[in-house]
Amino acid sequence: MIKKFVAVVLTALMVMCAGAAFADINWKAYEGTTINVMFNEHTYANAIIAKMADFEKLTGIKVVYSTTPETNYFDKLNTALSSRTGDPDIFMTGAYQTWEYAPAGYMEPLDAYIQDSSKTSESYKYDDFIPGIINALKWDLVPGHPVGKGKLWALPMGWEINTLTYNKKIFEAKGIKVPTTTKELYDAAVALKEHAGSGTYGLAVRGTRDWGTIHPAYMSLFATWGAKDFVTEGGKLVCKLDSKEAIEMTDYWVKLIKAGGAPQWSTYGWELCGADLGAGKAAMMWDADRGGYTQNVEGASAEAGNLAFSGIPLPEGVKVQRSNLWAWSMGMNAYSKNKDAAWLFLQYFTSPEFMLYSGTEGDCTDTPRQSVMSSKAYRDIVNKAEGYLKSFEEVSANATIFFTPQPYFFETTTMWAEVLQDLVVTNKYKSTEEAMKQLAEKLTDLVSDLEVE
Repeated sequence: MIKKFVAVVLTALMVMCAGAAFADINWKAYEGTTINVMFNEHTYANAIIAKMADFEKLTGIKVVYSTTPETNYFDKLNTALSSRTGDPDIFMTGAYQTWEYAPAGYMEPLDAYIQDSSKTSESYKYDDFIPGIINALKWDLVPGHPVGKGKLWALPMGWEINTLTYNKKIFEAKGIKVPTTTKELYDAAVALKEHAGSGTYGLAVRGTRDWGTIHPAYMSLFATWGAKDFVTEGGKLVCKLDSKEAIEMTDYWVKLIKAGGAPQWSTYGWELCGADLGAGKAAMMWDADRGGYTQNVEGASAEAGNLAFSGIPLPEGVKVQRSNLWAWSMGMNAYSKNKDAAWLFLQYFTSPEFMLYSGTEGDCTDTPRQSVMSSKAYRDIVNKAEGYLKSFEEVSANATIFFTPQPYFFETTTMWAEVLQDLVVTNKYKSTEEAMKQLAEKLTDLVSDLEVE
């Protein structure tokens, strides 16, 4: 009953926002226009789709959209953008993708739209975005330069940090305490191997041979350990995967997976990690925080209600938890023939009013807006998951993108994942040190043609 009441109130707020707070710009200026939008299948996209009719009624703009599973979404999007036809007008993306799309000329910078009072309502409140999230979508297009400076290439729909989710019922039954150090994490993963028979295991983490394996838990611990992927030396990018810190961390990670990871770890993306956690097959998962959260929603999985959340286990002597972050976002096609209409779409679906709805009723945790994050409605909902809000606030304080921006990101991280997989499942290398030194040399050569200022 309460949930239904909240939904009614939020819908009323959206209507009031469209009719009153947004009245300082002309929402009917592009009535009759059709725009095309490409979505990855996600709750962030679902929340927008649920309110699409409201946008169309307000603006008179018709929206044609598609949703594609993540497994082939980016392949489809790459093909569409490289055609330079302007279709789609709007597309769902992540920060890493902008390092490839923006230098290629596929993305429209959004700063001028935001700064134009005839196009952007005062109630949009751009400064309300959490600085670390909006800065993750800014880049000056210079390889090696960090995010946070340069033009704004997309607007955030939501974001993810990487924390530990654990099954408190299993932990209590086995008498194991929640790990706060990497040693405790290793010991817990070993102790929980086959905790409920053959095929059950301690810790779910990603293992496929692609970039998705590197960017969540692995990169979070990599940064926490003090390692870096690239640095600029002598006007060139130089790979540092052969550093002492990088080798030590990777060696720990390989041993952790071998001792307490999934038997079929090398086939695991985020979907299988979450499914095993929700089924009680995995006792812990280290991945995107909302991945554990969605498994804990009533009725979502067999273990819903038994899951709890903790921060990042720290290596000896380290005091600061660092999480790599991911920001699902929307960008505008630089070749769109309907840019102003597309901007109205972006503005509406990243507004404070819409994001209050998406963060409370739309199953979109980790809102990118400060006003929503601090609202009682939002906090009451996410705080129902034990430890979620506490761990989120602790870890997000030092969360950012720890990769070095450069247009070969997907090639370099895929090669990185391949070496990691070989270290776990094959005897290709004599040691982690040998593997990482060879990889560092290859990646330095791969990026050697980049012009670094």
